[in-house]
Amino acid sequence: MRTLPSLSHVMAAIGLLVASTASTLVLAQSPASAPAAATTATAAKVSRGDRNFFVTAAEDGMAEVELGKLASEKASNDSVKQFGQRMVDDHGKAGDELKKIAQDKGITPPAEMDGKHRKLHDRLSKMSGAEFDRAYVDEMVKDHRNDVKEFQREAKNAKDPDVKSFASKTLPTLQDHLKQAEGLRSQVRTAGKGDRDAGAASGKSDAGKSNAAKGDAAKSDTGKK
Repeated sequence: MRTLPSLSHVMAAIGLLVASTASTLVLAQSPASAPAAATTATAAKVSRGDRNFFVTAAEDGMAEVELGKLASEKASNDSVKQFGQRMVDDHGKAGDELKKIAQDKGITPPAEMDGKHRKLHDRLSKMSGAEFDRAYVDEMVKDHRNDVKEFQREAKNAKDPDVKSFASKTLPTLQDHLKQAEGLRSQVRTAGKGDRDAGAASGKSDAGKSNAAKGDAAKSDTGKK
């Protein structure tokens, strides 16, 4: 006669089955799902204002780097060339730091310049000489005035402590950039005015010579008569 399993044996078998099923479900879970959930939760904790700052600061920083490269190649004024290289170095370093903070917060920063800065880059790339110097420096003054305002606001009002620290630490460098750009603007404008004045003086001189020549010709004709 076949012996039936005892109740204790049945309960033990059910327990093993339940444990095995639970283990299988845990192993079947995607390894990336937990980090992704944590990343999403971290990003959700960052305020909208701080997220907007990440995007704006990243776009502006990339633009400063690309325009700086352009200036280091195309500028005719050595001081403008040096300023352009400083933009590449300083904004490149700040951009790398900003990316790291953004990634830690689960935020994906923009990977390229926005449309406004691409158009500016295209416009400046078609210029050369003193014309380029003046246009580039004018844009640097305008951009850095906006940058200083944004970083001042974020240094004061940021909700995230890491964002506030980054803004506070970077602000003095941006203020120094603005001061340097304003000095360069006066310099390139003065140089441009000098070139225009020299051109005007040369034109007057040529006109005077032409009038004198006409006068001499008229006197010569009168003498012949």
